[in-house]
Amino acid sequence: MVENVKGTEDFKNALFINYGGLGDEILFLPCIEDFKKKYPNCKITLCLESRAKGVKQLTSLIDEIIEVDIKASGLKKYFNVLGLIQRARKGKFDVVISSGKSPLVAIILYLTGIKRRSGYFSKTAFLLTDGVELDENQYAGSMYHDLILPYLDDNILDEISVPHLKADGNFILPHELQSGQGNIQGEASEGGFIALHPGVSKMSIDKQIYKCPDVSFWHSVIKGVLEKGKRLVLFGGPDDKEIIEKILEDKEVSNHPNFINYFGKTKNLADLMNTLSFADTLICADSAPLHIGVGLGLNIVAIFGPTNEDKLVPKKDNIKVITNKKIDCRPCLWHKRKVNCNQSQCLNIDVSDVLNTLSAL
Repeated sequence: MVENVKGTEDFKNALFINYGGLGDEILFLPCIEDFKKKYPNCKITLCLESRAKGVKQLTSLIDEIIEVDIKASGLKKYFNVLGLIQRARKGKFDVVISSGKSPLVAIILYLTGIKRRSGYFSKTAFLLTDGVELDENQYAGSMYHDLILPYLDDNILDEISVPHLKADGNFILPHELQSGQGNIQGEASEGGFIALHPGVSKMSIDKQIYKCPDVSFWHSVIKGVLEKGKRLVLFGGPDDKEIIEKILEDKEVSNHPNFINYFGKTKNLADLMNTLSFADTLICADSAPLHIGVGLGLNIVAIFGPTNEDKLVPKKDNIKVITNKKIDCRPCLWHKRKVNCNQSQCLNIDVSDVLNTLSAL
């Protein structure tokens, strides 16, 4: 068993490694944030998959990124890993901190030649200088945060390691999203809308991982919100094109005066974050916008099917999770199965649960 080596090093150049989608990288941010608090002069480089590189737009914590296609097929994957090792050896890093439970992680970290190496315990953990127990039965932000425990003072740890995102204070909400309720000077006030993001990543769908109810569910949610006299703004990116188009086919929705189609209008992730920061509440499925909303501290109504909300959503009063409570087989991804079952009854969510929860927030 590896002994954690606690010292008084003043780290100057740290390499963090975390593979996954954008949501995974947002959940990884508390790990970087608290490390940066302890070592404020340390340069932070984050190694990730190309599909998640947009996380750098959401935070000032990351100085540089290294993109590695870890999911490449055949020999290309190993050439990419060798490239990472070579780049790490040239980078003059004095500490490397990596997620991932594969025994290959410790081998890769050892081959970088970096002096301090933190990763989860595995059968190759003797190659680490700082081994950490992997506890997957907790909020993922806290799970990742455990990786930096060897470098922190015990008295600065939080119970739940939640990402913190800060919108641009100079951002001006586009006029079409402003409430139109004039103040004394006759100017439009800002914000005051319900944000809805109905999609998930296309990669999930391509892998037959369905985390989102069908379009009829979203139609009913939207109509229910509009009937309450609320303004609803529909958000989405390229991955959401198909479900957005189906939603817009319902003219009762698309022609409603309180409905705003904002699909494809945010320029990038930073623009999405800044725009969402004005929302009263965010309604979404298990997707990257959920984690952006958590980071912003928004009121959130999150729709969960086969995935485990306990691992992906912090327990906060302003975040409400809606599931199908009539079945006991969920959650099943990833500990029981890698794709949805044929029935996917967990996605049969009661719309009234969403609307009643929204009213209570």
